[in-house]
Amino acid sequence: MHRSGRGTALSALLDGLVDYAGLFPPAALPMAEAVARHATYARGSDRALLGRFVLPTARLDECAAAVDALPPALAPTGGAPWRLSVLAAVDDAPTLAVFDARERRRLVIDTVETRADAVAAMTDIAAALDGYTTYVEIPVREDPAPLVAALGAHGLRAKVRTGGVTADAFPSPAEVLRFLDACVRGGVPFKATAGLHHPLRGEYALTYAADAPRGTMYGFLNIFLAAAFLEAGLAPNQVAPLLEERDASAIVVRPESIGWRTHLLSGDAIARTRARLAGSFGSCSFEEPVQDLTSLRLR
Repeated sequence: MHRSGRGTALSALLDGLVDYAGLFPPAALPMAEAVARHATYARGSDRALLGRFVLPTARLDECAAAVDALPPALAPTGGAPWRLSVLAAVDDAPTLAVFDARERRRLVIDTVETRADAVAAMTDIAAALDGYTTYVEIPVREDPAPLVAALGAHGLRAKVRTGGVTADAFPSPAEVLRFLDACVRGGVPFKATAGLHHPLRGEYALTYAADAPRGTMYGFLNIFLAAAFLEAGLAPNQVAPLLEERDASAIVVRPESIGWRTHLLSGDAIARTRARLAGSFGSCSFEEPVQDLTSLRLR
């Protein structure tokens, strides 16, 4: 990957891209450690990449207690509260409301994440979680277009699982492309989760165990640049090779643009895609994405 300067196109792509999910596998950190790490990242030199702190509804009070235990220099303040993304079910809405009213000066429920695999479920989700920006994880093994359309009709957003701790948790490139294309065509914002610790596609360990199996993972640059090129008008068959791109030299970053092989995106186009379509991705590691970006001379 070639970089010529650190400018607006790169910031447009990366700012707020990583929702920190250190509580979840394969990291599965204790709450106190995950909260302390998030606090450190929020004050660190790469803080622009950091998005939300991801946690389940059942651990909201535990999170607040861990924040109480932080040193004052690391604690969130009323002027800069942490943004939370909370995994919730439809009947969790009262719990979310109570927590938000109590903690919003330092911990704000910015987004909610839930699941559904049927069009009919979207009505209940939209009604129960009204007032929250809600991402709904949907299956992508079959054509997700009807589910994406239902999300759009109810003002909901889509979430795709792009991996996991076993090889069979990773959807195929064709399935990911079909999901992205449905979101672009429907104007439905999305986020991704799982298996996106690295910028580019490649073979990586699936967990942090010493004897962990290895598998082919997507890169977050592959996913989010593919979405941006689709929204810019490239046909899915033109974008398909980008989801499998492993060659860092094929991506050229300049202050005003990011190019992939013979195609080019302006910084403004990337910013529009991030603002209205491609939200973020959840990762149980913040350090791995940052370190890999550094190794590619992007940070």
